[in-house]
This record gives sequence, C-alpha cells and structure tokens, in this order.
Amino acid sequence: MTGIERDGSGFVVAAALLAEAFGMSEAAVRAAMRDGTLTSRCEEGTGSDAGRWRLTFRHAGRTRRFTVDGEGTILSRAAFPAPARPRGD
Repeated sequence: MTGIERDGSGFVVAAALLAEAFGMSEAAVRAAMRDGTLTSRCEEGTGSDAGRWRLTFRHAGRTRRFTVDGEGTILSRAAFPAPARPRGD
C-alpha cells in the first residue's frame, strides 16, 4: 500500500505517504507514531462536505492534512505549521 485505504469505519495510511510528507524514513514514522510524537486525527465531513474525511497528522511543529473520499482517494493535500498547543500546567 502506498496511499490511504478505507478500513471499516476508519482509514489506514501508508507509512511511505507520511514519510514523504514529513521528509523522514518509514521506520522513523513508525517510531514517532509508537512514541506519540506523530499524532493523527480523523474528521468526517457533514453538510456540503458529507462523504469526505479530513485526516490530519502533526509532528515536530508541522501539520500535514489529507482530504479523502469514502474509498480513501486523496482529494487534496495541505501542509502548514502546527499551532502551539496550550500546556496543562
């Protein structure tokens, strides 16, 4: 697999796709996901966005977002700095 595939109610994203998006190796992607430094979020569209999902990945101050259809076909891509998260102090 080299892209995004539907897996039941969710999606499976190939490590190769994230490696390319973040400029790192596939092994580094897997390690970052295991240690929680690469995070993901999946949001289902509603209204005029029904039938689309937004998959957002954050790592090392960067965000990569893929908008996909119900089959996992990438409709658009975006890259931007990750917003700072407030600390729970």
